Amino acid sequence: MIRDNIPEPAFNTWFAPIVPLKYEKQVLTIQVPSQFFYEYLEDKYLDLIQQTLYREIGEGTILNYRILVETESNTAVEMRGESKKFPSIENKPNKRVTAKVPSPFDIVETPEFDSQINSKYTFNNFFEGDSNKLARTAADAVALNPAKTAFNPFFLHGNSGVGKTHLCHAIGSKILELYPEKKVLYISAHLFKVQYTDARRFNTINDFINFYQGIDVLIIDDIQELSGLEKTQNTFFHIFNHLHQNNKQLIMTSDCAPMDMQGVEERLLTRFRWGLTAQLERPDKELRKRILQNKVLSDGLSIPEDVIDYIAESVTENVRDLEGIIVSLMAHSIINNREIDMNLARRVVEQSIKFEKKRITVKKIQETVSDFYNINKDLIQSSSRKREIVQARQVTMFFIKKHTELSLSQIGVQVGNRSHATVLHACNTVKNYYDVDKSFRSDLEEIERMLKS
Repeated sequence: MIRDNIPEPAFNTWFAPIVPLKYEKQVLTIQVPSQFFYEYLEDKYLDLIQQTLYREIGEGTILNYRILVETESNTAVEMRGESKKFPSIENKPNKRVTAKVPSPFDIVETPEFDSQINSKYTFNNFFEGDSNKLARTAADAVALNPAKTAFNPFFLHGNSGVGKTHLCHAIGSKILELYPEKKVLYISAHLFKVQYTDARRFNTINDFINFYQGIDVLIIDDIQELSGLEKTQNTFFHIFNHLHQNNKQLIMTSDCAPMDMQGVEERLLTRFRWGLTAQLERPDKELRKRILQNKVLSDGLSIPEDVIDYIAESVTENVRDLEGIIVSLMAHSIINNREIDMNLARRVVEQSIKFEKKRITVKKIQETVSDFYNINKDLIQSSSRKREIVQARQVTMFFIKKHTELSLSQIGVQVGNRSHATVLHACNTVKNYYDVDKSFRSDLEEIERMLKS
């Protein structure tokens, strides 16, 4: 009945991979390859599924999904179909645990402690290649013996999308499996600074520090976001010292190596270098193919090998781009009612590459402005008052403010430790010249084009 009511490509993609498991007491249990699969079926085909079950099995039939979970034990979770369409179920789905960020103001007992670890990311589905071999090997050693190796702290750096966060969660998952009594916490640096701000506002800094000093394995993602935040860094410094001195494991990620970080206190940078610093680079073609093949398999899809090879050859920057292409291919296949072939792959890849908005970083802005004005970028950081250097410095601040989310104080730190008032004055000056000076406006537009090229 379902095959007769939907296009053949849609049936092959979304229904052929389904495995019927059992039928008991009006409950039909089916196995689907992934959480994505389950959500898509519920969103797009719920009415058709309901009508089919009621017609073929009987009114009031309940659909139960068993979803394969990517863990080392190959476990599964079960979800009931959407309650609105199946009246014999309670008016809500099966209870699911929602991730809640642990509050530094509450006393948390170990059984209730939420580590914020995503069990989807494991060592099993983190594929090793030349670009990440050192990081992957060291991560495994840390997971097996937290705080008992020379890799403490363990500092991972690399561009966005190369697998830093995946590796952090894999370490956390493995430690929880081997040492369930340990308190493992994954948190982004952004959330850490938000919690710190709240602690200052409510005068609960001691509770905040005590909470973090009780962690056995602390994983902080995107530590560079603490740049320019002197008081937050000072508090983190004391937390770091306490944990390290008490043989607790610290793991951090950043988009750059400690030696290239700006706006971070030297005493912290020194500590970041105490252990192992490992870089994750862009995946090579062979690794990209393995990642694509795993994505296709985990989502229960069927994509020709030549299409996978083409995508791996064309999309080179990071893993997220690769996975995004697969999702786009699925969407185009369903919407346009066509098989996934080389022609469709070429169209999707070309559109994705053409319209992809490249991230403009502080480093790129500094290099672009210094190249445009033919000035050594170190001079922009200096205290020189030469007119051409001052102008390049002000233009640098202007574009950092325009293309990043850094505060004025953080921008000042990135450009020679200037005050927020200096940055504000620089941005206003650039705006004023832009409005009245045609030549200056042309220069800014050229720099903008260079940044986006």
